[in-house]
Amino acid sequence: MSRPVEACLSGIALGAWFALCGPAAAFTAYVTNEKGNSVSVIDTNTMAVTATWKVGRRPRGVTVSKDGKEVYVCASDDDRIDVLDTSSGKVVRSLRSGPDPEQFILDASGNPLYVANEDDSQVTIIDIEKNKVLAEVPVGVEPEGMGLSPDGKVLVNTSETTNMAHFIDTKTFQVIDNVLVDARPRFAEFTADGKYLWVSAEVGGTVSVIDVAQRRVIKKITFKIPSVNDEAIQPVGIRITKDGSKAFVALGPANRVAVIDAKTYEVEKYLPVGQRVWQLAFTPDQKMLFTTNGTSNDVSVIDVAAEKVVKSIPVGLLPWGVAISPN
Repeated sequence: MSRPVEACLSGIALGAWFALCGPAAAFTAYVTNEKGNSVSVIDTNTMAVTATWKVGRRPRGVTVSKDGKEVYVCASDDDRIDVLDTSSGKVVRSLRSGPDPEQFILDASGNPLYVANEDDSQVTIIDIEKNKVLAEVPVGVEPEGMGLSPDGKVLVNTSETTNMAHFIDTKTFQVIDNVLVDARPRFAEFTADGKYLWVSAEVGGTVSVIDVAQRRVIKKITFKIPSVNDEAIQPVGIRITKDGSKAFVALGPANRVAVIDAKTYEVEKYLPVGQRVWQLAFTPDQKMLFTTNGTSNDVSVIDVAAEKVVKSIPVGLLPWGVAISPN
């Protein structure tokens, strides 16, 4: 499949980029391939796939254990979470996830794991060491996005059909508030200071910025791309820099990542990437941002400082999620 010119540099151009930026830190990216039932393993230094690991059916959400020794994958059609040993690439055990796990987020301590169960309108909290369900929290219809406040006290789930962000107390496992957003919210991301929550609305075509203390929407960010139909602009994944200066939003079949001034909420530019860009992940040093491009079956790599796509990496069929570990 054809790819945007900006997303595929020649070997010479890529070499020049490495020379300019200096040697990169060695991280590992894990990409779930929804139709391939696999995980592509990428060395972020060489920007090449080094292995492909088999997992359960329809893998979507992916995250890495705190020590980097395990990767957790939502095997949605098998109603389980596969746990892979990063040294061998083998599934070593499975966690009780509830039906159709789609996205999840790991507590900063490394345990528990908070899971959105799309077909059961609930969030399941799992003790990963004991493989024990700690709680099942009823939420809206088709829960997906999962965000956790920096202090770990508030969990947020977005429900695609109910069009809400549900605020959950992580001590009591009770819903403490609900905030209405635009149609089909897909992703929730807290700012590093915990003051704001950004929620993408795929069908609504917006990103809602929520004041966490007041639990109300203070800004709706909209997008307009020349020569792209508004219906194709479908915000999904969101990542915000630690210093709170920039936000990056994946715009689905618009095949763009929006670069936003996170202070003024103004869209500064659109970066052409692969087809149907879905999820995003920074390297730990935030020098690079990886995007999963579902229908072009590749990953785009963005130089964060330069705000430029520097590489396209072929992966498996229908890449969905991406997580990055320093190990």
